[in-house]
Amino acid sequence: MSYFSRLDRHSGLVGRMADTLGADMVGAAMSGSVPETALRTAVYGCMCCEETEACEHWLEDHAEGAKAAPDYCRNKALLDRLSGE
Repeated sequence: MSYFSRLDRHSGLVGRMADTLGADMVGAAMSGSVPETALRTAVYGCMCCEETEACEHWLEDHAEGAKAAPDYCRNKALLDRLSGE
């Protein structure tokens, strides 16, 4: 898979995870609640994760929403914090 294909895939996963948790990452970056670089860092962290398939299945299983990200999520702390705001 090319770098840009991986970037698209993981950007999508981060976005889906944020939506599933009700975390407004873009709004948080725009308001200054988190640094704008946090979005990029989240995607890069996701790209380094070895649980991509598990994440995709988890997202399918939680299409109606969830209260917290799975423990293996590299962005769990950020996403859980933003979903609580």
